[in-house]
Amino acid sequence: MHGGELSGESTTPRTGAIVVFYNPDTACVERANRLAAIMRCVVVDNTPSVLTSRELGLSESVEYVSNGENVGIATAINQGVEALIRDGFEVAILFDQDSEPPASLFTELPMVIARANETGDRVALAGPAYDDARLRGVAPFVRFKWWKLERVAPEGDQPIDVDFLISSGSCVNLRWWSSIGPMEDALFIDFVDLEWCVRAKQRGCRVLGVPWVHMSHELGGEPVRILGRSYPMHGPLRHYYQFRNVIALMKRSYMPRAWKTTELIKLPVRILIYSLFPGQRLLHVRMALLGLRDGWQGRLGPYCGRTAER
Repeated sequence: MHGGELSGESTTPRTGAIVVFYNPDTACVERANRLAAIMRCVVVDNTPSVLTSRELGLSESVEYVSNGENVGIATAINQGVEALIRDGFEVAILFDQDSEPPASLFTELPMVIARANETGDRVALAGPAYDDARLRGVAPFVRFKWWKLERVAPEGDQPIDVDFLISSGSCVNLRWWSSIGPMEDALFIDFVDLEWCVRAKQRGCRVLGVPWVHMSHELGGEPVRILGRSYPMHGPLRHYYQFRNVIALMKRSYMPRAWKTTELIKLPVRILIYSLFPGQRLLHVRMALLGLRDGWQGRLGPYCGRTAER
């Protein structure tokens, strides 16, 4: 077994899954149903309409929460976690609706959490390495360093201490959920996972990358290539949230200064990329600048201006 053996008296913690929907297609529903066949599955639907689980085609074993509106990824995750805690679950694995986890993820990540709990190690989160063929294959794990992120190769048979993990595919140790606190609803989307990881580490917990588990996941939208390097793109509205939330978080004293320096370097580069390469260049730049303004003024929550392309 990777990462050390559990004692003979140990058991794998009760593990449930949370899947967040937003305008899901048939393939998304089928993934959730396959997941529900092997473990407890809570689907939280942020689609701006009210449907029943039967209308969607979800299995009866899925616990379905329909919000009837997009309340954001943070709130949706919090709703799913609350449902699992209510029913006595110890671990929650988080998924986007298009996540394609390997079978090993469902055993290996909870076992990392179980071993930590057994030894008294305060591990808040364990997550896989992410394989995105569009962005040169398996992405490195990340630590905050001054002016530049440290990229750590996902290699070896021991968990790796990192500074944050993206939410999809990550395994939350619910033992520490109440002491860390829920995901921040007001951030809505983008940097939600990063901010939670920072809080977890400040409360004495560890965030672990598990290098021997790889999950296929597209990190961002369709990338553009610039000087031989691929950069993931999003729609203008997502760029609004990215710029708004990074500025809002940079103003907070508890956010690591090393992370702030890397974002100071990235912000003008992102503006330049959005002004030159994607379609709807002016709208991308406009939404980014609106995000900068609202982040500085502390306006969080869902975007309330004119509708922009997602």
